[in-house]
Formats: sequence, structure tokens, C-alpha cells
Amino acid sequence: MSKNLVIVESPAKSKTIEKYLGDGYKVLSSKGHIRDLATSGKYGFGVDIENGFKPTYEPIKGKKKDISALKKEVEKADKVYLATDPDREGEAISWHLKDALDIKDDEYERIVFNEITKDAVVNSFKNARKIDDLMVRSQETRRILDRIIGFRLSKLMQSKTGGKSAGRVQSVALKLIVDREKEIQKFIPEEYWTIKAIFPNFDATLFGYKDDKKLEIKNELESQEIVNKLSNSYKIESVEKKNKNKSSKPVFITSTMQQEAANKLNFSSKKTMSVAQKLYEGINIGKETVGLITYMRTDSTRLSNEFINSALKYIEVNYGKEYVGTVKKQKKTENVQDAHEGIRPTSILRTPESIKEYLTNDEYKLYKLIYYRALSSLMKESKQQLTSVVLDNNNYKFKITGTITTFDGYLKVYKEYEKQEDNILPDFSKYNSSVIITDNIEQKQHFTEPPARYTESSLIKEMEKLGIGRPSTYATTISTIIDRGYVNITDKKFFPSEIGIQTTDKLQEFFSNLINVKYTAKMEEDLDNIASGEVIWNELLEEFYKEFEPMVKDAFDNMEKKEPEKTGETCPECGKDLVKRNGRYGEFIACSNYPECKYIKKEEKKIIEVCDCIKCGSKIVERKTKKGKIFYGCSNFPKCKEAYWDKPTGKLCPECNSMLVEKKDEVKCSACDYKE
Repeated sequence: MSKNLVIVESPAKSKTIEKYLGDGYKVLSSKGHIRDLATSGKYGFGVDIENGFKPTYEPIKGKKKDISALKKEVEKADKVYLATDPDREGEAISWHLKDALDIKDDEYERIVFNEITKDAVVNSFKNARKIDDLMVRSQETRRILDRIIGFRLSKLMQSKTGGKSAGRVQSVALKLIVDREKEIQKFIPEEYWTIKAIFPNFDATLFGYKDDKKLEIKNELESQEIVNKLSNSYKIESVEKKNKNKSSKPVFITSTMQQEAANKLNFSSKKTMSVAQKLYEGINIGKETVGLITYMRTDSTRLSNEFINSALKYIEVNYGKEYVGTVKKQKKTENVQDAHEGIRPTSILRTPESIKEYLTNDEYKLYKLIYYRALSSLMKESKQQLTSVVLDNNNYKFKITGTITTFDGYLKVYKEYEKQEDNILPDFSKYNSSVIITDNIEQKQHFTEPPARYTESSLIKEMEKLGIGRPSTYATTISTIIDRGYVNITDKKFFPSEIGIQTTDKLQEFFSNLINVKYTAKMEEDLDNIASGEVIWNELLEEFYKEFEPMVKDAFDNMEKKEPEKTGETCPECGKDLVKRNGRYGEFIACSNYPECKYIKKEEKKIIEVCDCIKCGSKIVERKTKKGKIFYGCSNFPKCKEAYWDKPTGKLCPECNSMLVEKKDEVKCSACDYKE
């Protein structure tokens, strides 16, 4: 019997959705992208520059079998539903599926859902539509731009600087880090001093003199001169109390989720997106498999009315009417696509605590953060009473500040992530005198600080503010500049490497009008305008390429080539200097007389023993594949072929006696589902 065929991207998602739809539907996965630009034609772009930038696509390596299998299923189906992700990339994947699988216009429908729950998936069929060609063109233009810029600039950097790559967004992100480092290097600290009067229950800080509200103390001499003029008597000049309300933050978008997960959970953006993907695609929670959060690539804080109503009711029942808040209006900012909701739990009734046993430690931590952020966003603001006391000592003004929380509001559920500490002051109205006494004075030297180096969290925040990239690209962009060796990370802070600084400097020398914040943000706007029909895609590419290609040719002709670093050794074959070079698999040492002399120094391999092999008793050692990926194999190879991708612990699984391995933050069995 023929069935309706539904094609999604993820195998995990396909299993979840098939359970919802029943016998009349077959759900298959494309396993992500199936095609990409070919590497044929001019400069390997896979794009016909002379013929309106017409792209040529080819199956991604290893995907021909998947395409053939899907084609057979399409031929048997009554109707095909393309259900890839609800964003531009997902729209483009649907178009590639339609084109590669020869699906005719009357044979398919495009469906989208923002969450993988039974109601959302079933209801999506009521709103079936055709593929949005303008969205596809926008994504296709982005891919072509990135291919042209990436291929040309990467080859340029490899030949001139030793850098491994350059790109439309990654090079601007790197420039932010390099520019910040240069600011820090140029920064000259300035000295300043503070003076405090220390009382038994509080401190008072000097802030002004007479009517001047700000007093600057530049050195120790100035500080001591002020202290010499002070007595031990401080007159209570004013006591002011006021109430302050603090509102909760809106529901997460991609960038704020990545920032908060970095700050509160110590997750990298790459890890955050990987864990969020699993929560979105579906988790088996006993009686059902269900997506726990809405789609995690979004720049909108909008919430559905259904979720708002259920959450407000939940708050009233569980915390009381006084905690029920209101829906916050989304701030209108540039480049917000508002294609779907913010990131929230698919059901407010699925508390993190109630499903903890079904989640890994990382999944639980991130789901809990997402859940309580969404819940708190619909709760009442917290209320504080602020007390400000001004003391006078010979016309020098000292201030004491105190805070008392009078109503916790949204902090009832979010206090784990947003601490609010009270600073309780004595009741100054009950003092017997308007004068209080102390002889305890503290003088302290300080120096102004340079701007802080970027962390992953602050870099994402800055990229979002400047309009560089898109929510789905932040994690990949940051991973790329780390993997290329352009930055080093110490104490979570980005330090540009020598090659990162050199690559940025060279790009600025020849491409400053293209590799900059303003141009990159403008390009994002133009890509948005393609999706809305305001800009013609190939006209944008034509205009870009006319400016870009002459600049690249000029750089190839005139950019000074970096001489490779000498090692101090000579080539044993021709006597020339040996130098360090960068290759496909990392740094190596070779003759400077290449290509006349092709000598390459063989690397002395250090053997890192990990544990005993459970099969033959020899040592498991650290090894590398041809592409440089680390794995762990028996030193008795090929007689013993025991090997692991994850680091073995040397301990045996209590359930199946196989090797236990370390993967990320957990220890698990290499053969069964056992986890410590």
C-alpha cells in the first residue's frame, strides 16, 4: 500500500515524527545536506561567473546512496512532504531534495513546525505550502558568497602568510579579537585612589566635595591631603529610600542561549548547539519520545499564545497570583527575521526535575536553564527597596548604599542564574545623634583597566550587536578561528596568535573596504532583502564580484610573502636551510630549496601509553589518522586490532566487561549503554 512520504533532516527526528503520524506515513531522513556546490569551473567555485552566477551542485561525498534510496521511496509515495528545519537553510535543503529527487510541483508539499510535539507536527499539515524560492535564493547567495570569498582569500593567505583560511564572517570576527588586543597593548593605565570610612556595620565611600558630585583622586599625595582634613565625626546629611523594580529577561534566542550557557554552565557555543539539537529533535521520556524545546536557531523572543496561557496558569497555580506577569513586547531591532518563536520548553508541565532521569547531565543542565528562563520571562518583576545615605565630614561627602528585596518575583525560579544579594543597613532614624563616629579610614590605590579581552560569550554578544553573521553561524565561526590556530584560549579569554594577527593585518592592507564590520553587516541586510524580494540575487553577486576580484589579483601580485621560519638545521640532502611549513595535516619541517629538493624531516613520534589492552595485554597507545584525528589503538597492531575513538580508562564495564571510555564529561561503556 502506498504511503505519504515525509522527509526530515535528522534520523533522530524521523523516528519521533513517525510515531506521531501513524501507519499512513513513512518518515525518512536526508541525514542533513545532500548536495553542495561543485568544485569545478573557475577557481573551483562551482559557479558560472560569466553566466549569471549559475551554480552547479553535486552530491556530498557519501550521499549518493542516500539520494538513490530516497528516490526509490519518492517513486512509491502518493505524496511527498518536505519537513526540513524552519529556517532558510532548511528551506534550501528542501529545495535540494525536490531537485535531486526529481519531485514535481504537484507531488510535494512543504511543511514546517517549530517544535517536535504531536500537536505541532500534525497541525503543520494543515498549513502545507510550496517551497519559498526567495528564501532559497537568499541561502544560495550566502553559500556562493562564502565559497567565492573563502576559496580566493584562503588560497591567498596560504600562499602569502601561512594562514589556513579566510572568510566573509570569520575574518571579521577575528578582526574584532585582534583589534581588541591592539587596544589592550596601547592602553596606558592611569592611577586613582579611593577613600572609605569604615564603621562597625557598613562602609561609606567618598564621592564628592561640597556640591561636586564626583571627586577624582589621582595619587597618594592627593588622597593623604584629603584624609588630613577629615575629622572622626560624620554628620548624617540625608537618608533617601526608593523602590526599584527589576524585570525578568525575555525568553532565549540563539545568541543569548549561547551566552548564558557559556557564563552559567561553562558550555562552548558548539556544545550548547549540539545539546540543544538533541533536546529539540526528541528525547525518550518513558511513555513517549518528544521534542523538549522549540527550534533553537532563532532571533525572535516571540511566544505562542498557547504557551503563554499555559505558563501563566502554571505560575498562578504553583506560585500564586501575585507572581503572574505579563508578556513583554519584543524590541524591534535590525536584522531580526522573526521567523519563529523564541527558545522555550514545548510544555511548561515538563519540569526539568520531573524528567531528569531521562536526560544526560548536559541535557538536564541546558533544559533546566531554558525552562526557567522561559518561565521567569512571564513572571512579575522583583522589587527592591534602595537606601542611600549621605554623610558629611568637613564638606567631604560619603555615601552608603543598601538594598533589601521586598518581593522576589521572577527570581523565585531564576535565582540560581541571577543572584540578588541584600545589603541591609541599620535604621539611621533610630540613631541617638545625627553624627556618627569612626577613626577607621581606608585609602586604596587603583589603576584603570584596559578593555576586557573577548570570551566566547562576549564575542557572540558583540557579533549579534554589530549584525555580523546569523544565529546559526556563531558557533561555527568561533570553532573555525580556534581550529585554524588564529586564537589561543587562556582562562576563557581569546588571545590572537601571531598568525592570527598577521592574517588580519594583511587582509586589512588589501581588503579593508570588504573585511570590516559595516560591509559584513550590510551584506546580511542584502541577503535579507533577497528573501523579501527587494534585491535580485545575481545582481548582488555581480556587483560584489566586480569589486572583489580585482582586489584579489592585486593582492596576489603585491602582497609580500612571509618567509618560512628557519629551524637552525641544514638539509642532509642539499645543505640548504630547513624551515617550518604548514601542510594539510599541520606543521612539518622541510627543505627551503623546495621544489628542487623535496626533503621532509621525519617526525619523531612520541608514544603515549594510555592503559593495558583488554584483549592481548599490550599497551593501548594514542594514535592519529592520516587526517590528524586522534584515536586509541593497541600497540600490538595488526595482530591485535582493538581500537577506540574515545579515550579508554583501563576499567571494565560492570554489565558487559567491555572497556569504559571517557567522552566529554562522562565515562561510558564502549560497547553497551552503561554510563557511570
